[in-house]
Amino acid sequence: MWRIYALLTTAMLIWGLNLPLLKYLLLHIEPVTMTAFRLLLAGISVFIILFAFKLVRLPTKNEWKYIILGALLNVVLHHYFLNMGLYRTSGTNAGLILGTGPVLTAVLVSLIIRNYPSKVQWAGFVLGLTGVGSVVLAGGGPASLALGDIFVFLAILAQVLSFLVISKAARTIDPRLLTAYMMVIGSFVLIIIAVIQEPGEIRAFAEVPRLFWLGFAASGIIGTAVGHMLYNYSVGIVGPSKAAIFINFNTIFSLMGSALFLGEIITGRHIIGLFIIIVGVILGSGAAEDMWNQRKKQKKPSL
Repeated sequence: MWRIYALLTTAMLIWGLNLPLLKYLLLHIEPVTMTAFRLLLAGISVFIILFAFKLVRLPTKNEWKYIILGALLNVVLHHYFLNMGLYRTSGTNAGLILGTGPVLTAVLVSLIIRNYPSKVQWAGFVLGLTGVGSVVLAGGGPASLALGDIFVFLAILAQVLSFLVISKAARTIDPRLLTAYMMVIGSFVLIIIAVIQEPGEIRAFAEVPRLFWLGFAASGIIGTAVGHMLYNYSVGIVGPSKAAIFINFNTIFSLMGSALFLGEIITGRHIIGLFIIIVGVILGSGAAEDMWNQRKKQKKPSL
């Protein structure tokens, strides 16, 4: 179990450091076009990695249903609404709304698949949300509801629903292979949307600087392909609720990446938020209960 927790933390580190890289890429290419081709590169990369490990196979008829539904939710709707939302709202609002992901996941899991988190895990969800709020609000900015906020919420809702699909599909198909199929199918749908919404933007790729291609490759292969492969694999092992609580780490790793590469300032309030997030993740993931139960077993006298 600790290996899965390490994989989830690594995935959040990759996603967090990917954020400032995406900000640079979006200076050159419009968001939907950028996202579509970045995800296509990511999907192809995952297929190459899995082919090397002989894990590629054709899905069954039933598995195609999960792949298509997962592609629409996790790739098309999540990324489309997130990009549209970030254009229309502040980073503060977006960060707070994205921080509701673990709590929203726990609620939907409880309602849909009747898998109820413990009281300790609920406390971890609330603490994690508090920590995210502390970190994001430290940056200031407006807090009024806008159309962009609704788009960001729809993005996180689509992602949370996709976690439920991934968790169920993982019973028969490797989540990493599921990720590859979802990314490729979803990227083609996004390319169609990009051609309609951002006509002619594909030509902008011919005018970008050389450094752009290095960032594009790093974001697509490492930030997206490897990051999603690790996360979706972990969802298939520990379930959506436990995996989702680690999303809180994404906020703090994004902040660190922005400080390192974009020169943003980390304050004392950020450090306090980091501490609260760590405690929330330990409680919400079930790691604290695992340690407590293991300790009780060690103390229990043998007969």
